[in-house]
Amino acid sequence: MTATLPATAAAGNRGSSRGPRGLTWVVLRVHHMALIFWGLAVTAAVAALIWMHAIGDEARRGMSACAEPPTDGLPSCTSVEAITVDDTYQAVLQLIGASLSYAIFFVAAWAGGALIGRELENGTARLAWTQSVSPARWLAAKLALPAALITAGTGAVALVNLWARRDDNPNLVGDWYYSDVFITTGPTAVAYPLAGVALGALAGLLLRRALPAAGAGFAVALVLYNVLERCREHLWPAVTLADADGVELPRSAWQLDSGATVHPQSHFWPLQLVETGILLAVAATATLVAFWLLRRRTP
Repeated sequence: MTATLPATAAAGNRGSSRGPRGLTWVVLRVHHMALIFWGLAVTAAVAALIWMHAIGDEARRGMSACAEPPTDGLPSCTSVEAITVDDTYQAVLQLIGASLSYAIFFVAAWAGGALIGRELENGTARLAWTQSVSPARWLAAKLALPAALITAGTGAVALVNLWARRDDNPNLVGDWYYSDVFITTGPTAVAYPLAGVALGALAGLLLRRALPAAGAGFAVALVLYNVLERCREHLWPAVTLADADGVELPRSAWQLDSGATVHPQSHFWPLQLVETGILLAVAATATLVAFWLLRRRTP
């Protein structure tokens, strides 16, 4: 004896399984551990940066001028040297900056291995394609949700990072042209991980196996990172200072050679926007190639 569902209920079930909510829910369930880890990491980073903002004034006092014995309103050097808040402030900002800067590597490895490669290797993807979910929609759901979460998470950390840095005292937070500082204080903080998702997904589709795809995603992200780091100074025309012999350049100037070719601090945003554009172009190209490759390999 068989039971038959009413037509409306059956249609509703089919619609819910094929709709965006159904695909999104599947992605969340399959990758819930990665989602939990990402949420905890973002929460910890934001909490640490809020703490850095709270101790920022004390950290700056630790970097202030001093005299021994104290004179002319300057504090005692002995008391200033006893202040270690500035060391904590520097260390935490550097740790969070490095973690955000290097996020592209781990995102690319995860996207290649766990997000795409593993599901192609164990047949989960092909099973989904037989249940009224087209390969293109499957890949779109696989990419859209991680991209949205990564954009929200890295964007939040980058904004709170800027807030915690306050006046950008280079003695405390590093010069603007240091690689970790540069990447994590502008839109590149979001663009790098997004490029990692796209490159990792493409590696997963090409290799169709989890471990090789994870390694390939990590490797190609590493190449992209290093190429842009080496080429960053050429992304915007530098300024050559005439008759600068014997003139001490301001610390805010990024000196490119032993002569007088520099990037002034006003070049931060042009360099940021050009590098962000390159990263987004890489992400878009890798995504388009991934969809083209998937269409070629599936009926």
